[in-house]
Amino acid sequence: MGLLGLLKKMKKDDMEARILILGLDNAGKTTILKTMTSEDISHTMPTQGFNIKSIMQDGFKLNVWDIGGQEAIRPYWSNYFENTDGLVYVVDSSDTRRLEESSRELKQLLAEEKLAGIPTLVFANKQDLMSAAGAEDVSAALELDFIGDRVWQIQACSAKTGEGLQEGMEWLVGNCRKG
Repeated sequence: MGLLGLLKKMKKDDMEARILILGLDNAGKTTILKTMTSEDISHTMPTQGFNIKSIMQDGFKLNVWDIGGQEAIRPYWSNYFENTDGLVYVVDSSDTRRLEESSRELKQLLAEEKLAGIPTLVFANKQDLMSAAGAEDVSAALELDFIGDRVWQIQACSAKTGEGLQEGMEWLVGNCRKG
């Protein structure tokens, strides 16, 4: 079933979902968002604040918030947690030296009360690069198997080629809680 099919299954009063995309700087968050909205990705710059895109499909609206991942911006992430229906955490799979830092940030996010219990999708991005760690290795480095308070999924992807993005978002939308 495609993303549109999942959206159609949502109740009529659940016509919107708020999705938050977070991760370290240079993980590919903005490129993922641009690829999902069929925008040109050739001139993507580091996000200094946030980007928001509303994806409309057959009357359903996904409000996707992409927040900058620079260390100086991360303390402000909490300003965007309210009313979040799903979390997308993006990891640069080719930058294995930052996996520990990425793991620390994800654990802090998962401990946030306002994000308690929401479905979490981890995109193991940049799979198009030869140096990329596989999704299983990224999962182990992030210690995802220890997440017990929510449904989660890791999805290998390439923001550049679009591979894996649809599958990941279909999983997330299908698991977003409403109400």
